[in-house]
Amino acid sequence: MRDFVWLQEFTSNQRKNTKLKGALLAQPRLEELISAEQIAERVDQMGQEIRSWYGDETVMVIGVLKGSFVFLADLVRAISGDVECAFLGVSSYEGTRSTGDVRITHDLSAEIRGRHVLLVEDIVDTGLTLEYIRSTLSVRGPASLRVVSLLDKPMKRKAKVEVEMVGFSIPDEFVIGYGLDFDQRYRNLPYVAIYHQ
Repeated sequence: MRDFVWLQEFTSNQRKNTKLKGALLAQPRLEELISAEQIAERVDQMGQEIRSWYGDETVMVIGVLKGSFVFLADLVRAISGDVECAFLGVSSYEGTRSTGDVRITHDLSAEIRGRHVLLVEDIVDTGLTLEYIRSTLSVRGPASLRVVSLLDKPMKRKAKVEVEMVGFSIPDEFVIGYGLDFDQRYRNLPYVAIYHQ
């Protein structure tokens, strides 16, 4: 009887160890691509250049949710003068892949007619989402409409879209951190990393 109990405990422990090993093997590997220091330096440069575009005019900065919110928070603090913020929710991703099906999940609550609009993106890859957003906002009559993006993957482009300023061009890898996510995780990382499954 004692041997039977020991065998049950041993088998149970073996199962737990197997599950633990499987969970450890399934953990992704994150490879830092752009450091927090590099991001901070580039965002400061971008803020100064953006102000030079507009002179003393008030800039309406529109962040594309959810990925741009960290970048937008740092960017608006780097733009001197008057800045107003608004947010637009758009979805086109499931997991690590763009579905190509763009939909607005949260529309603007502010009027942009006659305003100088600066659209802030976290990343531009296929350009399909940005093409949709630009056309949607253009018909609302802004005085000007420019786009800045923290990251750009030009080799993934499917739509010809204009991006007036890019923080960093990156290779064709799935990236997370500094607002970018994988299934809503990793947005809080202070750097941008390649996500290896």
